[in-house]
Amino acid sequence: MEDSRAAGSAVTPGDGIRSALADAAGRLAAAGARDEALAEFVPERRVMLLTRKAAMVPLGRVWRLGVLLLDADGRLYATGHITRALEPGRRAYQAQSAELRREFRGAAFRGPFARAETVNFDAVPIELDEAALRDSNGPLVLRGDEAMVRWDPSSPDALTRLPEYLADRVRLLVDPPEGA
Repeated sequence: MEDSRAAGSAVTPGDGIRSALADAAGRLAAAGARDEALAEFVPERRVMLLTRKAAMVPLGRVWRLGVLLLDADGRLYATGHITRALEPGRRAYQAQSAELRREFRGAAFRGPFARAETVNFDAVPIELDEAALRDSNGPLVLRGDEAMVRWDPSSPDALTRLPEYLADRVRLLVDPPEGA
């Protein structure tokens, strides 16, 4: 009897993860599920004698699946920050955090995004190789050979199996609850 894990034919946890992500992306694309912009935030900076305002540079489209962002090619990101492309309004000299959110909105508003569109930025690509996932403290980890999603970053034990997490999140985007 031949071992099914013989030379080069072993199925790794990373292969199972990639397959689950490709399946989720396929279902979301086929259903025409609402996606969102993925961007890189470039802070205000001086170039020679000119000041360039903060900007959002488009990187593509993703589906937001809670703590994860998934693109059509099956690439996975940890959700970073989220803003909308809205008129930033006047500086109000409020709390520093409020002014920072205003700056993010303004950068998205000036970018090539539809008005009021949701823009995800500071998203971190997730490496899907086994060693990185075993050592990960991010939203996707390996426990044994099982891919788990840490859905609450403040609780290391808030883990759920990746296939169930994806199925639940895909279902919410494909068939959102009434009024959502």
